[in-house]
Amino acid sequence: MIDRAAEERLLELLNTTPVVEGAVHDALGVPDEARAWVRDHGGTGTREEIACLAEVRDALQDVVRGERAPESLRGFLDGVDSVPDIEDGRLRWSLRVPAARRLAVESVLAWAHLQEARPGRLKPCGNPECRLFLLDRSKPNSARWCSMAECGNRMKARRHYRRVKDAQS
Repeated sequence: MIDRAAEERLLELLNTTPVVEGAVHDALGVPDEARAWVRDHGGTGTREEIACLAEVRDALQDVVRGERAPESLRGFLDGVDSVPDIEDGRLRWSLRVPAARRLAVESVLAWAHLQEARPGRLKPCGNPECRLFLLDRSKPNSARWCSMAECGNRMKARRHYRRVKDAQS
């Protein structure tokens, strides 16, 4: 069962390549920052783990943007097992996956859960200059921007400027 924390972790992973001062910043591409990010999200911060997470992040970003087929994620699930166990009178499923791949596998599983449970809710920001993603929790599934205060405001201001400029022409 995928919980809200796993969904948030997925969104945070997807958003590790923001545009900062006009340039893409890769939080997993800076060793100290990457180790801190991975440790903050339950990993150990090994080079192998960071590399695997960066690879799955790039693939997931492409899939969410529609630039790569979902089947391209299959390789990240190779050798992964889900094992049932009864603990405290309840059935629980545990992943069996090498530690260095655990966060990457959990990210793919969170993405798959969202696709099944809430299709179309995980999407890229509608601002073409932004690299962030959003998880639309609005009832009509109409959110378009990662942040209304930032991207939403910018996009609305641009449209208003264009309308005024066109009207003056």
